[in-house]
Amino acid sequence: MIKKHNEKASEGGFEMGLGGILKALGIWSRNLGTWPRPASNCPEPAEIHGAGKELKGIYGFTIKTGLGDDRPVVEPFGNIRQDKESGHTVVQEVREPVVDVFEEDDHVLVVAEMPGVAKEDVHITVEDDLLTFSAERGDKKYRKEVLLPASCAKEKIAVACNNGVVEIKCKKCKK
Repeated sequence: MIKKHNEKASEGGFEMGLGGILKALGIWSRNLGTWPRPASNCPEPAEIHGAGKELKGIYGFTIKTGLGDDRPVVEPFGNIRQDKESGHTVVQEVREPVVDVFEEDDHVLVVAEMPGVAKEDVHITVEDDLLTFSAERGDKKYRKEVLLPASCAKEKIAVACNNGVVEIKCKKCKK
């Protein structure tokens, strides 16, 4: 392959970096309408329905870039997982929310998307640099473990919730 002076390096014929990812997503979305539709008795992709068309499973992923590494980080969310023993896909009762972690000078901010919950529904445990939080309201159940970039004490954690976006502010422990 001949590379022009303004082309980015490629690997396996694919452009690397955020530009390559966005280009691939653009090509994928343009071709989406040309793909054959599933049979009428098949559920839509990324959803599993129960009796009465009730939604039982959600699966998705986020792509994060610029985290100090040249490669993007892909993180799944939802409640559909592969069983480690059988290898089969299973729908869990508890969903794993989309989470972002921001390190500031004196604190770590964890932002989680948990629609349908309020501040009083959020429960937190912390051990050194491992933050575990969960929330439950009605049929909405969430749980996530996050490895923090610094140790925090539970008594120095503040929680805020606005329209399903939960912010957990962890004051860093002095070393």
